[in-house]
Amino acid sequence: MLACLDVDYRPELTVAACVLFRGWADGAEASHLVERGPPAEPYEPGQFYRRELPHLLRVLARVEVPLEAVIVDGYAWLGEDRPGLGARLYDALNREVPVIGVAKTAYVTTGPSVPVLRGKSLRPLFVSGAGIDSAVAAEHIRRMHGASRTPTMLNRVDRLCRES
Repeated sequence: MLACLDVDYRPELTVAACVLFRGWADGAEASHLVERGPPAEPYEPGQFYRRELPHLLRVLARVEVPLEAVIVDGYAWLGEDRPGLGARLYDALNREVPVIGVAKTAYVTTGPSVPVLRGKSLRPLFVSGAGIDSAVAAEHIRRMHGASRTPTMLNRVDRLCRES
């Protein structure tokens, strides 16, 4: 099973969502989970993972099936030796489940990320992996369902967070 994760921040609470799907090209989810929690910690530049990681782990704790990979909205790596959200999540999962980071904007140094063009968009997604080669991760994201820049499952988890 594959999982896409995202978090929505509100003044009074944080909503973390997980969309589960069976194959990279799937256009429909197998199931989803939503977890509401306390407000997130304030954002600290370069420390995004501190704000998001606890909420991702909370929703992942409810997944009852083995995961082949997890996809997060953000970078796995911020530079060659500088872990981002994806690498921090990979470590928190005892390095047992590969994590693919998909970022929509270029970081100052994109490190080992691979630009991926999807659909008719001229703006790339920036894909990096922890526990998986970034080139392989990029190919998975390229193959994901959807004609737009952002794959269907990433759009689905984003909407689920915001609408729950």
